Order: sequence, then structure tokens, then C-alpha cells
Amino acid sequence: MWKIFRKWAAAGMVAVACTVPPATAFGEVDPWAAAAQALGIYGVYKSTLTDMLRMGNDVYAQMSCRRQDMKENGRDRNSLDVQLVDGIMEKLVDTGDYAMQANSLPFVWAVNDSNTFNAACYPTNYISVNRALVRGLDNDEDALAAVLAHEMVHGLRQHSAHNYAQAVAQAMGISLIGMETGSVDWQHLNGLVGYSIAKNITLPSEMEADEEGFHIMASAGFNPGGSAVAMVRMGRYLRYETTDMYEFDDQEKRGQTEYSDHPEIRDREQRMAELMTAYSCGHVSVQDGKDVLIDGERFLSAPDTGTARDNTLENAYYIAGGLAKAFHDYDGISGWKFRDSGAGARVFLDDGRAYRVLRSVAADAETVRRLETMVSAAYEAEARSGARGKLLSEEAKRRNELEKTRWEALEASKTLAERLRYNSDAYSDYGLGDLALLEMDRAMKSRNQDNMAECFVIRGRAKAVKGDFEDALADAGRGIAMDGKNALNYLNRADIYRMMGDREKAMADCDRARELDSKSEVAWMLTAAVYDEMDNEEKAEEAYRMLHKLAPKAGIPMEYLKRIDPGAAEKLEKEEAERKEKEKGE
Repeated sequence: MWKIFRKWAAAGMVAVACTVPPATAFGEVDPWAAAAQALGIYGVYKSTLTDMLRMGNDVYAQMSCRRQDMKENGRDRNSLDVQLVDGIMEKLVDTGDYAMQANSLPFVWAVNDSNTFNAACYPTNYISVNRALVRGLDNDEDALAAVLAHEMVHGLRQHSAHNYAQAVAQAMGISLIGMETGSVDWQHLNGLVGYSIAKNITLPSEMEADEEGFHIMASAGFNPGGSAVAMVRMGRYLRYETTDMYEFDDQEKRGQTEYSDHPEIRDREQRMAELMTAYSCGHVSVQDGKDVLIDGERFLSAPDTGTARDNTLENAYYIAGGLAKAFHDYDGISGWKFRDSGAGARVFLDDGRAYRVLRSVAADAETVRRLETMVSAAYEAEARSGARGKLLSEEAKRRNELEKTRWEALEASKTLAERLRYNSDAYSDYGLGDLALLEMDRAMKSRNQDNMAECFVIRGRAKAVKGDFEDALADAGRGIAMDGKNALNYLNRADIYRMMGDREKAMADCDRARELDSKSEVAWMLTAAVYDEMDNEEKAEEAYRMLHKLAPKAGIPMEYLKRIDPGAAEKLEKEEAERKEKEKGE
């Protein structure tokens, strides 16, 4: 979570000797699980983790997270904010280099109207972005990309699920130790637990999200300096701009009596700058808050182009980031495309966003020629030092880790493969055809997928959600030809016909589904809905009565429920009135 700094007094407290390492490599023992087992709290840890991971792979829980966020914080009413975040997230999701685990959902996001500087990734891979974060980062695309990629890593690594399970177990473990030894001051137990969780559980996750988020953001084509710029702007906002006393961060007074579950901003900025240097094959760095260096030699000093504040350091990081991207992407000077553009002018690279600040400050021919000389010398030095070989080796290792995750996802169990296809169907329930097709693609690639007939029909329904009815019917027909005894296949095709407006064919498939499974709640629900759309209230009521017998709490329309079960209808109306009255009071 890209959250604000919260401070607690922690004088005299001692952290438990249980650190949380980064996620273990494939096949290694989970050290945290081993520690939990040694303390006798493994069952708590494991059951909590299982529950959290199950929730994280539930589309309905994901949609509930979004609804709750919008209900509590409202939706950002500025369409430009929403368009900006949508564009960045789509680029990160579509072109960033990352790997999804089999039991993780695709990312869903929204911009809310909160005035707190924050963003968060829920266990369900719903990313909540506060309006104040977008504004606090000056609507800067590259800085926002760094924050959003950071949040993606929390989802990809399932940090929320693992951290919560560890926190629950650790809190219990500390309590048990205290009861056994009498060594804990119970008045300070909450502080001790909070300190230990912040430093030993959440903090390592934040550092991991910073580093891996940098690589996702850079691989998607954003300026590699954006991560450091995000830290600079966050530090400025929290110190000089926020009006919330809980957000304010007096960096001069931070010390051992305070702690946070996030690394200090200056440390994070420095780490992001170091990652940018490494990304440049070691060539580019920023010094003294303004000077951009190539192999330790000053190329130029960044200008202050801000109107309301000094943005020299931010410009320095973006200039350096443009250089870093070019050094990373090209293994020789030819990729930079230094060339004459007429009238004695000289240009280089292209007009992509990542190079924009660099090209604007290195616009005169003399500066460009100086850059060309320095770049040429840098590649010559690189050939002697072997720096690029080291960079390529590190990146190959990173790619291998991602491939391992992708391979594990393809080899997922039948249970997880089944969940993928049902998640696809759930996204169609919400009218999210793109996500439904994405999940179905994962489902059909799964090597342990045990029901391809269902996959084809569910994919057909997803295509219908997107309006591609011809292909939808082709997929559904293929699935039913493979398995004509599965009621769900007919129900999905019935819904395709329903979306097309062909209710007669929809009802024929509903009839066939009920023949195959007379106790299917979905079959009776869809039958009733189609009859209602056909203005056949008598048949609709009959179907709803059968549904009510099978599932008394099913969501039957109130006009029908009043006829079928007046008492239940009255109770629901009373509960709804009480809920609205409570919301009004809040």
C-alpha cells in the first residue's frame, strides 16, 4: 500500500526476533511457516492464509471491494483524473513485464474522491487510487506509473494475504510468549505487536514492491526516473502541502522513537535512483540534486522549470531517466540515432514521452554533440568493463523467475483451473467482457483444465457480452456438441440468445437445462427472467415459486416475492428501510 506515514511512540520496546524475508524461491521452505510451526501457531497462520487467498481469487469479492471503495469515498468526478489513471494502468497491465499466479485475479482499478494521499491494492487485486494521490503527484504520468506498478507488485506477490496471516499469527505468538514467560508489559502489548508487524512483515513487502514495481514500470516504457520523482513529490506533499496532521511527515525529526511500516522517503528515493543507475548499465546518475552525470562526468545541470516551486531535482531524474532508458535499450550508439535535422541543428532518439525532458534540455547542437561524445565514450568503457554482460545476466535471471511463475500457473491444479473458468463466467455477470475473455484464455491454456466444453461455452458468453454474437454462438455450439449433458452449457447459451433478443431460443435452452438439472437455481432464475421479459407473468411467477422453494434467499424481484411470500417481502422492505435510515444518519 502506497500509504501515508503514521507514527507511534515505541520507546523501550524490543522487536521480536522474527524477520520476514522476501518471497521464497520455487521449491524452498517457507521460513515464516517454519517459525510459526515452531511457535505452535502454524494452524492459525495456515488457515488465515488459506482464507485470504480464497477471497483473493473470488470475482464477487473483488467487485465488492470496488463497490465498498466507491461507497465510502465516492468516485472522482474529474474525468481527466480517471482517464489518466486508466491509460497508465492499461499500459502497465498490457505491456509491463510481470507474471500472474494461477490463484490471482486480473487487476481492476478505480479512482475515488478521497483527499488522502494514498493508493492501495486489496487482496482481490482491486487497486484503489485516491484523487489526492493523483493531484499530489501533479498528474504526472511517470510518477503515477511508479506508484501503480508498486501496487501491482503487492497483488502479484499476494502481500496482503501473506502479511495478514503472518500478522495474525505473530500477534498470537507474542501473546503466547508473554503468557509463558511473563516478560511482556501487557500495557504495551499492542505497541509491541504493531512495531513488530510494521518492521518485520509490512516493511520488507514495501521494499520488494518498490524494486519490482520499478522494473514493471520501466519495462512498460515509462521514464525510469519516475520512481525517484514519485518519492520526491511524496516527500514534498507530506511535509509541505498536506493539511492532515496524520499525513504530515517531519523528516528532520524522524528517529528511533518512531516507526512506520514503509521505508523512509529519502531512503526510498535513493534506492530508486540506484535502480535507475543500474538500469542504465551503470552509466547515469544524479548528483547534488541537479547534476546529471554520465560515467561520473557532468553532462549538464537540470533547470528549474517550475512555476510554483523548484522542480530542479525532478527534472534531473527525468533527464537521467531518459538517458538510462536509451543506455538500457540500445547496446551501441547507433540506437541513439544522432542525426542532423537541417540548419546546423542536431537531434537524437525519438519524441517518445520517456525522452521528452532530456530532448527539451539538450536541444542545441553543441549540447547534443557533447552528449554524442560522452555516449560514445561510455560504450567504449562498457566494452572494457563488461558492465552490459552483468546487466543482461541480472535481467535474464529476472525473466527466468517470471517464466517459472508462468509455468507454475500453467501447471496449476484442476481446482484452480476450474476456478479460472468460473471467474470468467463471473466477469460476464458484471458485463466485463474483456476480463472474462482474459480469464478464459488463462483457463484454456491451463494444462490441467478438465472441462474444455464448458470453457468454449463460457468464452462464447464473454464474446456476447462484448457484442460479438456470431463468434459467441459458434463457441457455445462447439461446447454443447462436446458435452450436451451439462445444464450450465445450455444456460450460458440461453443467456447469449437473451442478449441477442431471441427469447424463444433462450427459453428452449432453459427448458433443456431444467431437464438435465431440475434443481438448478440458476436455471429457474433465468427461466423466470426470460418469461418476465416475454410479459408472461404467470409463467414467470411459477418459475420464481420453484426458485423460492430451492433457495428462499434468492434475489427474487419484490413484485413477485410479495405474491409468493408476503412475510419475506415485508421483512426485506423493513430491513431496506432500516439500512437507508442508518446510512442517512452516518
